[in-house]
Amino acid sequence: METNPVIEKIRKLLALANSTNEHEAALAASHAQRLLSEHNLAMADIEPDNKPDSADRLETTVSKTLPKWIRHLSAGICTAFDCQAIHNPAIGKLTFIGVGADVQVAVYTFAFLDRTIRRLCSNYIRHHISDRLANRQRELMRQSYYLGAVSTITDKLRIQKQQTPVTPGALVPIKDALIKKTMSEMGPTRTVRSRKSYINASAYTQGQQDGKQVGVHHGIGGSKSATQLTD
Repeated sequence: METNPVIEKIRKLLALANSTNEHEAALAASHAQRLLSEHNLAMADIEPDNKPDSADRLETTVSKTLPKWIRHLSAGICTAFDCQAIHNPAIGKLTFIGVGADVQVAVYTFAFLDRTIRRLCSNYIRHHISDRLANRQRELMRQSYYLGAVSTITDKLRIQKQQTPVTPGALVPIKDALIKKTMSEMGPTRTVRSRKSYINASAYTQGQQDGKQVGVHHGIGGSKSATQLTD
């Protein structure tokens, strides 16, 4: 395949997304997402022609105890971008494991959606929940809202994955094997069993509705770039 200057630029931007400078990394990932959208490219279009020979690991900071909505969000993103994620509760880190640009975009998408959902929830709580409500009830509504928003967003990611697969069919087993190898090298992992959640139906439904505002573009889902989200 002939060298495409746009694809080369996206590859360089995604490389910069690994920078230890958080501002530089976020800016580079954002520019890469915008170019993907503008040129109607999928992640598979920018992967090198040669077969990958290893998986990469990228960490992001999270709480030591992950709430259910964060677990659901990370799982949905991993499915969308052919990655896996492992939580280390001792240090409060979530490690995404994937091949090539997949893992970089997954980490950026997680950070972006985490911030966006929290902002939407804060707005909901501020305008719709009385300060006189007991703290326990307010927290139930907050967590219900989070779960509702995540359910809508992960559905959009799933649909986009079906319409535009991240990985060409022939590479799927290769990537899976590399990810499993890297996970095994990290040592044993613990499976967290989800407990039954009590849901406030009103807050959950509002979260679902507000989740529709989150524009996700080609490569994340849809035609808008991640920076064109409307609140």
